[in-house]
Amino acid sequence: MNETQVLIVGAGPTGLTLAVDLARRGVGFRIVERSPGHPAGSRGKGLQPRTQEVFDDLGVIDEVLATGEVYPPIRTYSGDRVVWEGRMHEPREPEAAVPYPMVLMQPQWRTERILRDRLAALGHHVELDTEMTAFEQDEDGVTVTLNGTEKVRCAYLVGADGGRGAVRKRLGVGFEGETFETERMLLGDVKTSDLDHDHWHTWADMASRTLRVALCPMPGTDVFQFTAPFTGENAPELSLESFQKILEEGSGRSDIRLTDLTWTSIYRVNIRMAERFRVGRVFLAGDAAHVHSPAGGQGLNTGVQDAYNLGWKLAAVLAGAPERLLDTYEEERLPVAADVLGISTELYARAKRGEEGAHTRDEETQQLLLGYRDASLAVGERGGERAPDATLDGVRLFDVLRGPHFTLLALGAAHAGLVAEVNASYGSAIRAHSVVRRGETGDLVDVHDQVHDHYGQGLVLIRPDGYVGYHGDASGLRNHLVTVIAG
Repeated sequence: MNETQVLIVGAGPTGLTLAVDLARRGVGFRIVERSPGHPAGSRGKGLQPRTQEVFDDLGVIDEVLATGEVYPPIRTYSGDRVVWEGRMHEPREPEAAVPYPMVLMQPQWRTERILRDRLAALGHHVELDTEMTAFEQDEDGVTVTLNGTEKVRCAYLVGADGGRGAVRKRLGVGFEGETFETERMLLGDVKTSDLDHDHWHTWADMASRTLRVALCPMPGTDVFQFTAPFTGENAPELSLESFQKILEEGSGRSDIRLTDLTWTSIYRVNIRMAERFRVGRVFLAGDAAHVHSPAGGQGLNTGVQDAYNLGWKLAAVLAGAPERLLDTYEEERLPVAADVLGISTELYARAKRGEEGAHTRDEETQQLLLGYRDASLAVGERGGERAPDATLDGVRLFDVLRGPHFTLLALGAAHAGLVAEVNASYGSAIRAHSVVRRGETGDLVDVHDQVHDHYGQGLVLIRPDGYVGYHGDASGLRNHLVTVIAG
C-alpha cells in the first residue's frame, strides 16, 4: 500500500493552493484529479485583493500581475448605441497597508496553470485521470482507493473536488441551501473581431436593468467570455450557431460575428454550504464546502482562503503540534464562508431586482476585512485580524512575512533579549524581529511609524496565513505558542 501524509482530491484553485503550500513546507502529499486533462475554460475570472496577497506569499504574484488586468469599463448598448458606461470597481492606487487594491481579471485556466507551474518548481505535479473511488478512516489515518484498485494510506484526506464532489458525498455531510434550476447562465469562450478588447460589452433590458447577453474580453488573449442568462427547462444548444443566435436576439445586431467556440458551460445558480468542514481526518475545502452565486466573484477566492488556512495547520500537526489545532479550520472558515455566501447571495438578489448600482463592488467583496476575531486562536486587541502591509526601512512587511514561518514582531527596543531567545529556541518555525522607530536599535526600522500606529506596543505574532494570532506582552506568548507550534 502506498503511503503519503496528505491526499488532496481535486486540482482546481483550492487544491492547487493547498498543494503549493504543503510543498513549500516539505509535507509529503499527492494531488489527484479525475479529469484526463487540465481545463481550458475562462470560468471564474476575478482575483480579489486578499487572494493576491496569498499569491504574493506563495511566490506567484509577479506572473499573476503581469498576465492579469483590472476589470475593463462596462459598456451597455441599445443595439449599437452606447447608453451607459461605468466600472464595476472604482480605481484605487496601491498604498502601504494594501499593496494590491484592485480586483484582477484572470481566466481560471491561467490561474491554475500559474499554480501548477509553481508546484512543478517545488518538485510536484497533479496526477490526472486519477479518481478517488472510496475511502475509510480510522483513528490513525485514512485508506483511500484510487481508480478502483490502488490503495493509498494517508494521515489526512482533503476534498477539494467541487460542489458535486465525491468526498463530501461519501462523508454523508449535508449540503444545505438551494439550487435555482430555472435560473441558469450560458457561458462560453469565443472570438470576434467586431468588438474592441478595451470594454466589457453588455446588452440589457434597461427598464428592469437585467442582462440579456455580454462579451467580456479575457486579458492577454483574443478571447471573450460569452454570458447569457436563460430560464426554463430547455437549455440552448452548446454550439457556435446557437451562441450567434442568442447574441443577435439579445443585442439586436447582426454585425457581430462569433468564431472559435472553445469552451462552453451551463451554470445553475447554486447557493449551498456544507454542515461540516471536517469529519475526523477528512476535510472539505472550496466548492466542496460552499458554492456561491457568481455575483461578487467570491467562490474561487473563498476556496483559496480555505486552503491557505488549512495548509499551515496540517503541516504543524504533522510536525507535532497538538491535534486540536485542526479543529480551528472549521471553527474559523465555516463562519467566514457563511458570511461570504450571504454577501454573494445579496448581490445576486440585487441584480435580479434590477437595483441601481447592483453591478458595483466595494471593500466587502475584496475579502480584506475578513478575519477570525472571535476564534480560539485570536488573542489580544488585534488577534484574528489580517496583518496589513507596511513600509519599513528598505523592505516591505510582506517581504518579512513571506514564507511558511510564523513572524514575531517585537515593537520597541526593550524586547531585544526575547527576540534573540525566540530565534534560538524555535529555529525556522518562527522568525522574530525587533521593530523600532527611527533612532532606536533593531533589525526592522518602522520609518513611517505604520506598524507602531497600527499595533501600539508589545508583541505581535503573525500566523503563516497572514493573520494576527497573538497581540500582547511576553507573559502570555509562550502559552499561545504551545497551541500552534510543535515542541
